[in-house]
Amino acid sequence: MAKSKQQDAWEFFGELLKERREAAGFSQSELGRRVFVSGAYIGLFEQGIRKPQLDVAARIDEVLQTGGIFERTWRRLIDKSPYASYFSEVAELEGVATKICEFAPTVVPGLMQTGAYARAVTLAVHPFATDEYVEEKVTSRLDRARILKDTTKPEYWVILHENVLLTPVGGPAVMAEALEHIAALARARTALVTVLPRAVGAHAHMTGTLKLMEFKDQPPTAYTETEFSGTLLDDPAVVKDAQRTYDLLRVATLSPEASLALVESAAEDFRRCASTT
Repeated sequence: MAKSKQQDAWEFFGELLKERREAAGFSQSELGRRVFVSGAYIGLFEQGIRKPQLDVAARIDEVLQTGGIFERTWRRLIDKSPYASYFSEVAELEGVATKICEFAPTVVPGLMQTGAYARAVTLAVHPFATDEYVEEKVTSRLDRARILKDTTKPEYWVILHENVLLTPVGGPAVMAEALEHIAALARARTALVTVLPRAVGAHAHMTGTLKLMEFKDQPPTAYTETEFSGTLLDDPAVVKDAQRTYDLLRVATLSPEASLALVESAAEDFRRCASTT
């Protein structure tokens, strides 16, 4: 998969960091200690695997006495993303993940959305937005989904709460198209889709979405999101708890075959409704 401009920016930052760190005579561990992160994190920055944070960039400038070059690099090259600040790193990590597991309680996951569905969701959240803003959001969401078409696409597991299938986002025609798209992804074995029935009642993750990501050369991460913010988690103990939560959700879902039948049935209902209005 071709690298994104953001990935190129991370690698430029990392190369510059390694050069200046070694010139100053610091090991990764020593620099990490002085800027309040682990030496392993400094290594991930230098390899261009993880996005550096602005406060860390500023502390690196202070410790290495670089006159603000890392903060300026961050502001000019790295802090340019069409996504919310709390999601930009997640979007980049999706592009290098080998496996992604998602739980969606209310809305179709971004990687599976159609343009019309994404537009309806964006307008619901930003009813006074300009057309340009809406189209930027829709385009960025569809761009993310390209990873599912790449030859190195991740293994993609999705749990949809039944509410996702029943909420008429954008109206019957938009929902029919959205659910038909999900069914097509499942039939093409691009995604393994299961549905958590409403009849289950209380379940293991009652607040917001949950995303787990695994990688070839770095530890797994978890991401949770509510209405106004999201949190990327990489503490091993916390990620392990998130993985257990996902396992509990998975054992409560319908089989893939029964889930696909339910998705297609809901799509047919919306398509029928659309044809009569």
